[in-house]
Amino acid sequence: MDITLTGIIILLCIFIYSTWDTFYRRRNLPPGPTPLPLVGTLLHIGRGKLVNSLMKLWDQYGSVYTLYFGSRPVVVLCGYEAMKEALIDRGDEFGARGSLPVLEKFVQGYGISLSNGERWKLLRTFTVKTLKSFGFGKKSIEEKIQTEAQCIVDEFRKSNGQPFDPDKKFMDAFSNVLCAVVFGDRFEYKDERFIHLLAIAEEFFRLASSSWGQLQSILPTIMNYVPGPHQRMNTISQELADFINERVKASQDTLDPSSPRHFIDSFLIKMEEEKNNPQSEFNLRNLLMTTHNLFLAGIETVATTVRYGVLILLKYPEIQAKIHKEIDQVIGQDRAPNFEDRMAMHYTQAVIHEVQRFCDVIPLNLPHMVTRDVQFRGYHIPKGTEIYPLLCTVHRDPKQFSSPWKFDPNHFLDDNGDFKKNDALMPFSAGKRICPGENLARMEIFIFLTSILQHFKLTSPTDFTDADIAPKMAGFLNAPINYKLSFIPR
Repeated sequence: MDITLTGIIILLCIFIYSTWDTFYRRRNLPPGPTPLPLVGTLLHIGRGKLVNSLMKLWDQYGSVYTLYFGSRPVVVLCGYEAMKEALIDRGDEFGARGSLPVLEKFVQGYGISLSNGERWKLLRTFTVKTLKSFGFGKKSIEEKIQTEAQCIVDEFRKSNGQPFDPDKKFMDAFSNVLCAVVFGDRFEYKDERFIHLLAIAEEFFRLASSSWGQLQSILPTIMNYVPGPHQRMNTISQELADFINERVKASQDTLDPSSPRHFIDSFLIKMEEEKNNPQSEFNLRNLLMTTHNLFLAGIETVATTVRYGVLILLKYPEIQAKIHKEIDQVIGQDRAPNFEDRMAMHYTQAVIHEVQRFCDVIPLNLPHMVTRDVQFRGYHIPKGTEIYPLLCTVHRDPKQFSSPWKFDPNHFLDDNGDFKKNDALMPFSAGKRICPGENLARMEIFIFLTSILQHFKLTSPTDFTDADIAPKMAGFLNAPINYKLSFIPR
């Protein structure tokens, strides 16, 4: 009896597998590893190594392949040509936002990052226009960045050349720039509310990049019922939303409709203008979620990029020396750097662009989704299928960069030593879903790095290796190793 039952179970398993395999292959999706029922292709993802696993599958299956997150197919795009064709040339078809389980349970389709359709169009248009009016890419925000850069220079000077970890200082400074635009004012670095706010953002990204967060992305239906630290992500997001709501109430009490002071003021004014429209997307929920999205997207990524940049300059003192020379020639010591200086600083620009390429702060990009049935490179992708455009594969594309796994500023220099643009650099994504804060981030990175190097020589008691500076390619966010350095006055 036991032998008969065992045989039946084995035959049933074979039948289920073959039926599943046949169904999967008839869909004419791009190639990929054969999925299993329930878990899909989970066994092809190394524990805590989502990005590395996806890059290995790039080598095996090419620039377009299919994975199954449970029963859900996900099409992965790799390399510059596939990314350009999908996100830029066919942006209308590939421009919807896909699922992001670490956030969507809390956000529920509100805000700018995870919304689609008319809501997304309205919120993005308003957000980009409003941020520009408050100085993204203009002089007013540049002055705020210069002020904050001077504050961090003063903080570093207090160290008197003693080695320390600058991580928190960078987070403080970049967070304050964003606070000035979104909330209207900056915080003192020791302000308890400010410290708690940054702790929320740091914990969110730590959990999102952890093994728990990666499993949440791959098997959300199952992981929603599994106890673990990933369950705290909703609580963390709610804490951030509560803080934002306090700022909204304070703004409502002091609002002057004729003179908006910051992003929240502008949104409140728009809400008042459309208060009689029951279908309006300008409501409190969208205000909270859009501000929540902007805050998370605008803090950790820029601070992490600069931390990587400093680590790389410690590894390559000869590169640091060349930037010092260019700063002395173009800016000198008598004034603060401004964003326009970059036009005369070809080597510094090349180094910054190479830092963004090499460190791959957001290696996965945010997921996209096709808006209609699509024929792409000979394969059929049904409407609603999620798309994972791997930015890390663009930045490691050997057809676009001569030594993709090596840090080399020559990737962005021509034969005359002049800066040259490369469209295969996509640290802010590309196409319709490109980050709305791109201009602010570029300005911050340039002004902060040049301000620091204008005043200091960077040294460390540690001799860093190639492995130390290499991106770990683990999860949602690539972060450099912890390190200490000394800021030696020049």
